[in-house]
Amino acid sequence: AKPGFSPRIMSTVRTAAAAALAVVACVSMASVFSTRPTPLQSTVARTMPATRCHVAPRGLRMATTKARGLKDASDMCSFMNCRSPFVQSQCAMSCYSSVSNQANARPALQSRNNLVPRASSNPSVAASGGDYDYDVVIIGCGVGGHGAALHAVSQGLKVGVIGGHDVGGTCVNRGCVPSKALLAAAGELHKLKSKDHMAALGIDTGALSFDRQKIADHASNLASTIQTNLRRSLEALGVDVIYGKGTLVDQNTVEVGLPGRVDIEGKVTAKNIIIATGSVPAVPPGIEIDNDRVFTSDKALKLESLPEWIAIIGSGYIGLEFADVYTALGVQVTLIEAMPTLMPGFDAEIRRLAQRVLVDGRKSVDYHTNVFATRVTPTTFGGVEIELTDATSREVKDVLEVDAVMVATGRRPYTEGLGLQNLNVDLLRGGFIPVNDKMQVTDKDGNVMENVFAIGDANGKYMLAHAASAQGISAIENIQGRENVVNHRNVPAACFTHPEISFVGVDEETARKEAEEGGYSDKIGIAKVSFKGNSKALAMKEPDGLAKMIYRKDSGEILGMHIMGIHSADLIHEASNAMTAGQTLYELRMMVHAHPTVAEVLDELFKHAQLEHVTNPVTDNAPAMAIS
Repeated sequence: AKPGFSPRIMSTVRTAAAAALAVVACVSMASVFSTRPTPLQSTVARTMPATRCHVAPRGLRMATTKARGLKDASDMCSFMNCRSPFVQSQCAMSCYSSVSNQANARPALQSRNNLVPRASSNPSVAASGGDYDYDVVIIGCGVGGHGAALHAVSQGLKVGVIGGHDVGGTCVNRGCVPSKALLAAAGELHKLKSKDHMAALGIDTGALSFDRQKIADHASNLASTIQTNLRRSLEALGVDVIYGKGTLVDQNTVEVGLPGRVDIEGKVTAKNIIIATGSVPAVPPGIEIDNDRVFTSDKALKLESLPEWIAIIGSGYIGLEFADVYTALGVQVTLIEAMPTLMPGFDAEIRRLAQRVLVDGRKSVDYHTNVFATRVTPTTFGGVEIELTDATSREVKDVLEVDAVMVATGRRPYTEGLGLQNLNVDLLRGGFIPVNDKMQVTDKDGNVMENVFAIGDANGKYMLAHAASAQGISAIENIQGRENVVNHRNVPAACFTHPEISFVGVDEETARKEAEEGGYSDKIGIAKVSFKGNSKALAMKEPDGLAKMIYRKDSGEILGMHIMGIHSADLIHEASNAMTAGQTLYELRMMVHAHPTVAEVLDELFKHAQLEHVTNPVTDNAPAMAIS
């Protein structure tokens, strides 16, 4: 000790020096771990100011001055009354990282015992569910889980999302988002390769080339960008994004882990649980995926190579879109379909037009229908042999040898390892989770679990990303005590070929069948408008298209709309939103559309409807009018 200073003063100096060294150590650690963590790392990427312990499950606040006398951050968690050891681990890592955050560092600190959620950048909302860590825990971080989480936060609920290693799920990482990047390139190539089309616009394209790797990079970069945006949107709202795979222990507990990662483990509790685990490609019997010459859309999206000739098994959304991509890139495509016609599920009239434009109109596409690909075998010469069996006679009909095979036969729910047996739940045929109209899971005895929900591809009601989001929002509404049921007939769908195909509601065949059964077959009306009469479509030299509407002549209700043509994936929302809002053709035909726009196709379609009344008979006592 220096002469002239009392022991008490020197003790204070030593304490201050130790605190200063601790700050330096934290800042140094932040610099060491400042690189961006990989998705599977158990990390905290953002921290709150030092005066808050933001991952405490009840949103409790803590001033650092109150932490005096506590030995470490674990003691802080005990001080904060964190009940769950798992959440204590999260809280401890947040407290440890708070000092480095003040130095604008972004630490990637490894949990000492359990997994750590990606910390949010806003204070936590206090969970209102008694002794639970969260009001809502969502298993799955795709579009459905994301939509549910955002709506839950807007309702003041404390939310945790399990699946931070795969934010965005199938749609963002292996589905609709990267495929649209490939289709964007394909669309430009289709235009540029059409000499007649470009010449009509006064453009001479000359020699045309493309860079396969740059197109692939565009798809990959887009997926990464959207994934980052989704993660940040959750963090900014105070959602805990937890890395790992969730397994149900009971109706209020989820165990979290990750295969091959002993450092990621723990349990969380929640008043409500939403299952949003999505789906994976479905592969028929007799086909073995080697991800070289035989692959699914997951592999195709990487566009690692371009075979000279590829067979695509399945002609639904996925098959059609990839056929569009491959033909634009100069690949010969053969579509193989088990149903009697291509594009099953599409309205018959739209299907015929689509086949004429997208298949018959392209020299590089051919097809086989009413056949099964019963055997798919890579050959020793670098090709793939496909045995085609007649779907009716079950006899081998043909054998093809192509360079590669893409399997696009739909998707199946991903429920492996979910622990549904712990909740006494039996899966339905196809592996779907049984739910009621409110998305609540039902067990094998038919009992409804009031606090456990399944949304999106996991329940199989409508396997589209935006339908999953709608179901997630509906689940939160039901959690909040506001009864809500999604009308899936009003959910639009689109196939992003060139030109696009979209629809909402029922097709003509279904509408007429239901009308016959309901005794109003004479009330069914059909209206059609060709894109050939639309000024904007003609200006763009995009006349191939048709809009078709099925409606009731008496009530003016739209039963279904089907569009093929440029921008049809955007146009369909006018119909779907009108159907959801309960608007009828009596109101829609009086609305104004800008001129010249492709939207005028719908304006004309609404006005073409032959209605039985001058005004809406429900709201007005209107006289009947003669139909010319």
